[in-house]
Amino acid sequence: MVFAASMAVLTVITAVGLAVDDRTVAGSPVWFKPFKFSVSFAAYALSLAWMLSLLPRHRRTGWWAGTVVAVTSGIEMLLITGQAARGRRSHFNNETPFDKALFDTMAVTVVALWAGALVIAVLLFRTHQADRALAWSLRVGSALSLMGAAIGFQMARPTPAQRAEARTGSPEVLGAHGVGVTDGSGPSMALTGWESAGGDLRVPHFVGLHALQILPFALLALLMLAPRFARLRDERVRLRLVLVASGAYSALFALVTWQALRGQALLSPDGATLGAAAAILLAAAAGTWAALRGASPPAGGTERRDRPAATDTDAGPGPGPGPGSDAGVSAGADVSAGAGAGKEFAA
Repeated sequence: MVFAASMAVLTVITAVGLAVDDRTVAGSPVWFKPFKFSVSFAAYALSLAWMLSLLPRHRRTGWWAGTVVAVTSGIEMLLITGQAARGRRSHFNNETPFDKALFDTMAVTVVALWAGALVIAVLLFRTHQADRALAWSLRVGSALSLMGAAIGFQMARPTPAQRAEARTGSPEVLGAHGVGVTDGSGPSMALTGWESAGGDLRVPHFVGLHALQILPFALLALLMLAPRFARLRDERVRLRLVLVASGAYSALFALVTWQALRGQALLSPDGATLGAAAAILLAAAAGTWAALRGASPPAGGTERRDRPAATDTDAGPGPGPGPGSDAGVSAGADVSAGAGAGKEFAA
């Protein structure tokens, strides 16, 4: 939480830098990278802090793993921001021995950060959660986040051209996020800065990392809708929908990774990419339909129960549920199920 707060402060500082400093590095505003990293790290740290609160049986191990993530992330952000202040490239910089030493330090911190996140992911898989939908959103989200972070290891590898240059001299850059295009040499997408003339490994890096937020938030959306839609009050239905969302998001991660590795820009898909995307959408739609179709319909066949509870004056002669009957208790329990699940999720 301390690290997340520091990233919130750094977000403001780097936003000011974007507004007042017109320097560029590798075709991008000099403060753009630390700004993006501070926003991303703030969300990442808040997510991990919440997940660690769900590990009461592994509190000590979780504390150490979270501390490793926070400290190594803090070191990485210090180096990225420092290089921005100097007007120098932070990643893949091999221009001077000092620049190379800074990037090598960043590489070590990233490995330690990834190891700490791996420990937390293992603990999430080993910990029982009362809500199975919540458990699987956390497990799949953490696994995809690790795979997204591992894309960074691929970026740090020298390109074939850089390896050839290294045989005869010392290249200024070792590593790249662009595929089929030199980093920063061509047009880029607005807001993200991703390459628009070729593949960019930052796309799957981003998609994978932020599964840690997107999948639990998808479950939160289901819980918020549960009071309105009776089928979503069934934990089994929510579990099936979360598994469908997890499968679709995993397929999306695989798709954008495949697209980037083929040197294809995100917004310039070819027929194969569009066909794969269509297949993912159809599979997700079919899975959602099957998950909802398998739900038990609510009593009376309605999606909502807005009728007020019966009172003594409403009760008339003849059969039917009265104020204290079992049927009345069951209806009240169904109506409150979604709200109760939402409270459990927040807790």
